[in-house]
Amino acid sequence: METSGRIATTPDALDFTVENVEKGLHQLYYDPNIENKNLAQKWLMQAQVSPQAWQFCWALLSPDKVPEIQYFGASALHTKISRYWSDIPSDQYETLKTQLFSQIACFSSGSKMVLTRLCVALASLALNTMPEVWPGAVPEMVRVFQEEGGGVDGRARCLALLELLTVLPEEFQTSRMPQYRKGQVRGALGREWGSVCPLLQQLLRQGDSPGAVKARVLRCLSSWVLLDVPLSESEGLVEDCFTALPDPELFDTAVEAIVNAISQPDSQRYVNTLLKLVPQVLSLQEQLREAVQNGDMETSHGICRIAVALGENHSRALLEQVAHWQGFLALVNMIMFCTGIPGHYPVNETTSSLTLTFWYTLQDDIMSFDCERQAVYLQVYRPVYFQLVDVLLHKAQFPSDQEYASWSSDEKEQFRIYRVDISDTLMYVYEMLGAELLSNLYEKLGRILTNTEQASSWQHTEALLYGFQSIAETIDVNYSDVIPGLIGLLLRININNVQLADTVMFTIGALAEWLADHPVMLSSVLPLVLQALGNPDLSISSVSTLKKICRECKYDLPPYASNIVAVSREVLSKQIHKTSQCMWLMQALGFLLSALHVEEILRNLHSLITPYIQQLEKLADETPNPSNKLAIIHILGLLSNLFTTLDISKQEDESGESTAPPVKTAPLPPGPNPVVVVLQQVFALIQTVLSKWLNDSQVVEAVCAIFEKSVKTLLHDFAPMVSQLSEMLGQMYSTIPQASALDLTRQMVHIFARETDHFPPIKALFELVTSTPALCHPDLFLSESLDVKAVFHCGKCVLLCSRTHTLLICCGLVVQENGKLLLQAVLEAIGGGSSRSLMEQFAEVLFSLNKHCFPLLTVWLKEALQAQGFPSTRVTTEQKDTFTQQILRERVNKRRMKDIVKEFTLVCRGLHGTEYAAEYCL
Repeated sequence: METSGRIATTPDALDFTVENVEKGLHQLYYDPNIENKNLAQKWLMQAQVSPQAWQFCWALLSPDKVPEIQYFGASALHTKISRYWSDIPSDQYETLKTQLFSQIACFSSGSKMVLTRLCVALASLALNTMPEVWPGAVPEMVRVFQEEGGGVDGRARCLALLELLTVLPEEFQTSRMPQYRKGQVRGALGREWGSVCPLLQQLLRQGDSPGAVKARVLRCLSSWVLLDVPLSESEGLVEDCFTALPDPELFDTAVEAIVNAISQPDSQRYVNTLLKLVPQVLSLQEQLREAVQNGDMETSHGICRIAVALGENHSRALLEQVAHWQGFLALVNMIMFCTGIPGHYPVNETTSSLTLTFWYTLQDDIMSFDCERQAVYLQVYRPVYFQLVDVLLHKAQFPSDQEYASWSSDEKEQFRIYRVDISDTLMYVYEMLGAELLSNLYEKLGRILTNTEQASSWQHTEALLYGFQSIAETIDVNYSDVIPGLIGLLLRININNVQLADTVMFTIGALAEWLADHPVMLSSVLPLVLQALGNPDLSISSVSTLKKICRECKYDLPPYASNIVAVSREVLSKQIHKTSQCMWLMQALGFLLSALHVEEILRNLHSLITPYIQQLEKLADETPNPSNKLAIIHILGLLSNLFTTLDISKQEDESGESTAPPVKTAPLPPGPNPVVVVLQQVFALIQTVLSKWLNDSQVVEAVCAIFEKSVKTLLHDFAPMVSQLSEMLGQMYSTIPQASALDLTRQMVHIFARETDHFPPIKALFELVTSTPALCHPDLFLSESLDVKAVFHCGKCVLLCSRTHTLLICCGLVVQENGKLLLQAVLEAIGGGSSRSLMEQFAEVLFSLNKHCFPLLTVWLKEALQAQGFPSTRVTTEQKDTFTQQILRERVNKRRMKDIVKEFTLVCRGLHGTEYAAEYCL
């Protein structure tokens, strides 16, 4: 420490005295300089794990210290006990335990945060010593704190004991003890429940127990039931929790205790106890209704959690109790009430979302029974699920325009996600209700749209359509007899609202596959979609719907193609859509053009992209600046997205299913592909753009994307471009190698390296890029002019880079000759030369070397680690020897190899034993 009170950075500053620790804490809490704070935090972390911590931690707990200092002392104690237990001599266990009991007694009337930390420290000691050294840990804890004396009043002692009993299972859950040891301790803790349960029951049932004590009892119960305490053994306590629910001060903790108790996986074995809990839960319905009427969201939320926990975790067990079917049906209806709780989510209520998973679970359990029993349950629960659909669609309704306008953007986003959850639930429910559900929705929609006497709200119409959309998006509705009628109803809707228009669009999009089988209906819906395309408020829904129609129905769209292209061209020229929607629109047009004759494709391509080519020519002449950069990337993006889907060779859609009879497809004419024709025409312009923007990775990436997407789509039809593109890529590599160009090179090599006609330019390109990592084909190594060692060195150098897309295939060919260089690079990276996030990848390299080159690795490791200060000045010869032995032993367990490397890299970086290390090694 420096005399000024600020922590020094020199090694001799590691003087972990009480005075220095206090200075460090003062600097951490009160120094305004963030760098000084960080320095202090790092120093204090080292102090906490140092051997001196045993001396200063007790002094920091002195009554005359402020709570922040006392807390650090208690935390240091916990760290030493929990992570460095093996450093403590066994003859000091009893002394340490006594000191901790004494400190907890002292702080039972003091700082709550310090008390908790001391309790956690004693809990850690108990876990490390039970059951062998300290077999009766819990009874002794109870006895010590029940004894009077020490000037501590009974209430404070009681609260301290409850805190200790609460943190004991929590510390067990987070402890890092070996699995076999964890099993032993879990069993020992389970046996201690016999001492804990009567104490908690006594305190909870005593009329004169203070509220704070009862609240702590409930917290303690929550903690212990997470150890899978048998529900039958905690049954009485759980019932007592229900009596605490009317008390507002105890409500939240009582809910948590009940939910934790009945949510344990093992609790489903105790059917009799579960049956006793059903009426207990049903008795809360009156309290629930009152809470809803009074707008008490916290109470309604808590009661709903209890009902859902019982239903969701134990629906099958309760369904099987046929004699008690009415009680379970009442519970289901109670959960239905929670699903349909009044108000709009998330502004007026946040409860209904808790129930959605329950309906999945109940349906799964019903459908898992044999056919005979399933039929019985469906007779009872199909009407329930039809009611659920009505409730969900009501909850999915938008509020009034005025109210919705008052919502924050965060509330609107939560409501959108909530509607997606409802959509998923409706889709799932369809599996149970089948086609009758669609008929039900169709009849309701028909009634409100044809009722001339009573106008219905747009919200009601939109919600019913949303139900259709939810099902049609994922379920095959091609055989439904209500879809033609639905299309007719869509045309009757008075669309005077953005949300309603959006849902109309999405519903049409969801029916795209049906339209492919019923193309006669395209003439009805296309005008709606094309009209919506010009409305920026409907950007996402209209563009995505057009894309789906063009993808699924492209062989039926030629009669409408000129109109679709014209409208799209106009919309694009007005720039009313965001970039992503413009890209989608180009993909839609690619699908559309794929079904036309080549002459028509070229004619439409000319009219569509000529304005952009002209604009790009103008931009290419300008001096590079941020504004024209964005414009260039946008135009290149439009072209690449168009070429992604423009594929005249495909007779099938993306899913591999035929979209139309073969007679609809024009025979492919000889000659170059239309995409290749366009690319050849603009190639010189693209080279001009590159000449000015070669230093900009984003522009280069946009250029490469055009060719990469074209290659992926056209495959061997791209052949006429191979020579000139290979030459251009070579020129790019000669100047500035870029990752996107590497990906394109990989694609080219993968497709064309085996073809005799294209091997020379591909070989020349590969030879040029051997100084940069790339995928390669084995045949390419036969080239006499290729320096294979250079390819290997390329892979070696990449290990020290931060990029994760490193390619090490090349190394296999020369690993025996150059393996030591590879190993040195890996060790240098582990020693601190590369990001810690890449350690698992380096471990895999070591694992492979150990598995396939064990004799060589033995020699290489010894030679590489002999060097002084390699791979880090922080590691000793002994540590390097240990690392070598661990590596050479591990030839089977890859996970263990990764742990060894992680541990060693922390030692190399001086981070071993820190808080960070504990998290990193998890």
